[in-house]
Amino acid sequence: MIKILTDSVASIPADVAREAGIDIATLFVNREGTEYADADMDLDAFYADIYDMVDNIPTSSQPSQLTLEALFEEAAKAGDEVLGIFISSGLSGTYEGAVRAARAVKARNIDFSYVIVDSSSCGYDEAWPVFDAVAARDAGEDLAGCAAAALEGITSTRFLFTPETLTFLQKGGRIGNAAALLGNLIQLAPVLTVTDGKATTLAKVRTRKKALDKIVATFKGDIEAHGLKHVAVHYIGDKAPAVEWAREVIEPLIGRTVSVLPVSPVIGLHVGPAVGIAYECLSAVADKLTGPVQARATAS
Repeated sequence: MIKILTDSVASIPADVAREAGIDIATLFVNREGTEYADADMDLDAFYADIYDMVDNIPTSSQPSQLTLEALFEEAAKAGDEVLGIFISSGLSGTYEGAVRAARAVKARNIDFSYVIVDSSSCGYDEAWPVFDAVAARDAGEDLAGCAAAALEGITSTRFLFTPETLTFLQKGGRIGNAAALLGNLIQLAPVLTVTDGKATTLAKVRTRKKALDKIVATFKGDIEAHGLKHVAVHYIGDKAPAVEWAREVIEPLIGRTVSVLPVSPVIGLHVGPAVGIAYECLSAVADKLTGPVQARATAS
């Protein structure tokens, strides 16, 4: 059997993961001395007082080497193969930790086969390739075929989001104090995306409305050029604005219901309150990756 493993930063709800047969390795959030397992958190409850966190932003940590080895060891002992798809190595050390753990288990279980994939992103931009791998597995593909489906998916997805304020980015050291102060004063609203596994700025506009308009225009251009396979609206903080945007803007555009999901706080607390969209097209989108996607995978 092929076990498909991802991490909690993919932001897949627990019931969805169980139904799809996806195993989740949790990351952790530490707030004022209390550690929370990201996979088990009530994210809406946690985000309820997100504005109070800005002067003492919670920290995060990846799964321990022991935890990751235990997941691979369990599969190896059961005679299963593993396809692991993890948060971008440009955002977390989880992918490298998974590679080390899989190699250690392989050294003890010579017949154990695995492929570890760097998703090059997070949230549902990470999750869509995971679901592609699930579909391939359920269609009877072998481990290599499932990995190929995930890698193809990585080239066809995009994550676009805009923060409500620049303060969290400034507090986390992502932008300078002066830039944050000026940006907040003039209502500068960046549109952020993920390129080559790292957060980048797609555009800078005045006002959040224009930022959301830019996201919609980019989304529309991508699906006109490449078709649409999957889409979800993401949010950090308050869910209500994301639901309103999904119902009033995104759903009429595509003619279907859209899931509205919180982003893992492992990522969300670096950005602060935000709304965005993660989608997968039917073919590769421009500028998601500049190098060969095959380089994003490590196999036994």
